[in-house]
Amino acid sequence: MVKEKDYMFLKIISVLILCVLFFAYGCGEANKPRFTAEELAQMPLAQRTGLPEASGGFVFSVAGETITAGEVIAPVMESLRATAQANSFEQFKTRAGPLIKRIFLNKVSNILLYNQARKNAAENIDEALNKATEAEIRQFIGGFGGDYARAEETLKEMGMDWVSFRQYQRKMILIQSYIHQKLPEDRPITYREMMDYYNDMKEKFFTKPATLTFRLIDIEAEKLEPTDPNKDRLQLAKELADELVKRINAGEDFGGLAKQYSNGYRRQFGGLWKPVEPQSLAKPYDVLARQALVMGPGQIAGPIEVDGHIFIMKLEERDAKTVEPFEKVQSQIEGKIMFDRRRETIDKLTSQLMQEAEIENADKFIDFCLEQIYRTSNQ
Repeated sequence: MVKEKDYMFLKIISVLILCVLFFAYGCGEANKPRFTAEELAQMPLAQRTGLPEASGGFVFSVAGETITAGEVIAPVMESLRATAQANSFEQFKTRAGPLIKRIFLNKVSNILLYNQARKNAAENIDEALNKATEAEIRQFIGGFGGDYARAEETLKEMGMDWVSFRQYQRKMILIQSYIHQKLPEDRPITYREMMDYYNDMKEKFFTKPATLTFRLIDIEAEKLEPTDPNKDRLQLAKELADELVKRINAGEDFGGLAKQYSNGYRRQFGGLWKPVEPQSLAKPYDVLARQALVMGPGQIAGPIEVDGHIFIMKLEERDAKTVEPFEKVQSQIEGKIMFDRRRETIDKLTSQLMQEAEIENADKFIDFCLEQIYRTSNQ
């Protein structure tokens, strides 16, 4: 009889991999299944480079098992259809190839990891696996509010039924149990390690850049219709800008005037730009970043003439660059260092298994999958 603690151990391992997946993919709505078909196709995390080639045309053989082209194609067929229809095959191959390769390599690594896990599993593992699998299935159905029919319909959309889904969950739990056994015992994370990580990643992860939010009336002289033969378009643009500034200062709505007179791409939104980093503004709009430095929220600047444009800007908000202090993100850093250690172990493990497997012609199989998607999409 398998003890309750054996099941709990497997359940903990299952939770561990879900945490990794949430880190990688984020979370969805409460009534949605935890994984999309594409995510199911790609679990678990594995080494994605250095894989030897393998044999196969319609099917790909590895370690006594087969991967069909349909298994690789089905999860992403609909999402790639528009891309296939809008591009030549070579363009489609460049854009979709990395995704198909990633799905394929994860399926290969799943097979190799599962075979290795079965070899190393305890004799009494089946009962604990059955309990853990049934718990995962109940949790999956619970994601649909207990609606069995809706859960079953979602499985069909993923190309699975309850039998294949149960087999899949069983394999994933066993694989994660095996990976857990191979993880080194967690050594303490030192303060120096965390500080080094913080300093290295401060700009990338823990810094909120300075941003500007503003409304803009952008008058392009070349787009104005001449109304006076004695005046050129630039002169007319200047006169229009002067008139608009007077109307704004008199209390007229900036956004309404922007919708009516601006030639800018945010015209339909009343000239309101989304928050932007000042250094990201290209010419001729970079002048707005310099102007904003001497403005306060609500103030108007202009007319500003530059490269055939006449700008009138209203500063809505200016946020300074901020850096989160180490103390606030220390727990995140500790978790990331632990995640990286475990990911490195998993990558080494799967890389070793793939080097030991005799695999050939993987690229040909991937190309075949891409050709099938492209041909089907363009029929």
